[in-house]
Amino acid sequence: MSVSVHTKAPCVLELRIQKMSAQKIQARGADIPKSTLQLPCWPDATRGIPNAWLRSAIFAAIQAKTRRLLKREFIATIDGVEIRMSGWQLEQSDADVWGVFLHLARRQPIGNRILLREIQILKELVRSSGTNDRKWLKAAFVRLAGAAIEMKFNGQTIVGAMLKGGWDERANMYLVEIEPHIYTLYMAGWTQVNWEERVRLRRKPLSLWLHGWFSSHAKPFSLCIETIQQLSGSANTHSGSFNRQLAKALNDLVSVGALVSWTFNGHLVSVVRLPSSSQKRHLANRKRG
Repeated sequence: MSVSVHTKAPCVLELRIQKMSAQKIQARGADIPKSTLQLPCWPDATRGIPNAWLRSAIFAAIQAKTRRLLKREFIATIDGVEIRMSGWQLEQSDADVWGVFLHLARRQPIGNRILLREIQILKELVRSSGTNDRKWLKAAFVRLAGAAIEMKFNGQTIVGAMLKGGWDERANMYLVEIEPHIYTLYMAGWTQVNWEERVRLRRKPLSLWLHGWFSSHAKPFSLCIETIQQLSGSANTHSGSFNRQLAKALNDLVSVGALVSWTFNGHLVSVVRLPSSSQKRHLANRKRG
């Protein structure tokens, strides 16, 4: 399978991407009362994120000040998936907020209205409870609630917002509702992302995007530099500058223990990474199969 991105001159290479058929997704989700569906229950030390988000530019590797307003714009993603997005462009700090809301809501049935304390959300985000961080959280929530996604994969299309809900100013509470299309995304494949490593990479957009990408692969393959540039949604279009930025980001991943090592081989990036416990089991099962 080739990587294809809805930008100019995509770099092509073979990928082996695990996919769940539409029939399997429907078998898990169809004809089940909404209140019985529930997200996977990942450990507290991780954040469960759909692979579709980790392998695309949904949460771009950009600085917040450079975000753009999108109108059904194609988002760079892997081959076999098509994503359009409307609303303000999302970046890696928005990914943190989205991940924490899903983390705190994961034990509740899909469709339930869930009340979350603002201070609890900020604590999970390793943020202060001061005015600036409270305003930042509200702004991120509004962007996520206003981001409309159209995603085609496995012969079906899902449409919906990244988050649904609001907040109560007097009680300092957020109300969220996780809709069924989010459940469908998880059933198509998801990854446990090491939260401590991610916190240590804060304010480093490309490092954070790469962390998500490599986390979503039990055995990472060599990747074209141009593909990383496009899939990450980077606004750095100068090849020499991006190469230097990429080398620094890869060093960041080594420094937090997310990678063992990395090398440039022409236009390819190769990495050595130790798989997580669940990924080791997956690799062992695949070998036996």
